[in-house]
Order: sequence, then structure tokens, then C-alpha cells
Amino acid sequence: MQTQHAVVWLDHRQAKVFGFDRDHSEEATIKTLKGFDQAHKHAGTVDGSRTTTDVKFLHNIVEALGDAQEWLIIGPGQAKDELVKHIKAHDHTLANRIVGVEASDHPTDGQIVAHARTFFHGADRMIG
Repeated sequence: MQTQHAVVWLDHRQAKVFGFDRDHSEEATIKTLKGFDQAHKHAGTVDGSRTTTDVKFLHNIVEALGDAQEWLIIGPGQAKDELVKHIKAHDHTLANRIVGVEASDHPTDGQIVAHARTFFHGADRMIG
């Protein structure tokens, strides 16, 4: 994406990445190829196991964020935190592009972009 700003909303099943400016936005949807069982993501399962993070999924999200210089990462649960950890560990030169990480329920695509525009405008980052 060739934009100044990007927002990604993600959970453990999919990510929606939007590159945008004041007037336009473009979207990429990335789905994990790994099966996901909600019950195994919590402590206290019968065998005590937890699903492992889908590193390819996280890598594909970073790739979709592209050349945008400032990233907002939002979503429910821990997936957003796993993405931040992944970026810091595997793409550490890009970590300074993360300008915000926020909890978010399941908004519509339009609500995601509207929230991100408000976030960047409020931070005096919507330049052009």
C-alpha cells in the first residue's frame, strides 16, 4: 500500500488492512491458513495446550501494511499484541511505524477507517 497511514484490525482468524489518506482507502483481507479452536486459546484446557501463533499470517499482515509510514493496530483479544511482538522480534526496523495499539470489538470496514482517520487527525498526523 502506497499511503502515509495504515490501520489493521485483526483477530486470530483474519486481518483487514487499510491503507488510506483523507479521501481514499484500499483494503487487503488476510486469513490464517491455520485452524483455530477458541477453546484451546485459554488456560485450563484438558491437555493444557495452547495453539501456536501463525507466524506466516503475521508476516502476511506486515507485508500488507507495505510502505505506510504510520500504523494503527486494533482488534479484540490478544492477536494485536501478538502482531506487535512479531514485528518487534522479526521486523524490528519497522516497529517505529506502530503509533497506536487499541482494543476494538468487531466494527464494520467503514468504522475501522473512520476510527483510524480520527486517530491520526487527532494526533496531527493526517497531512495529505
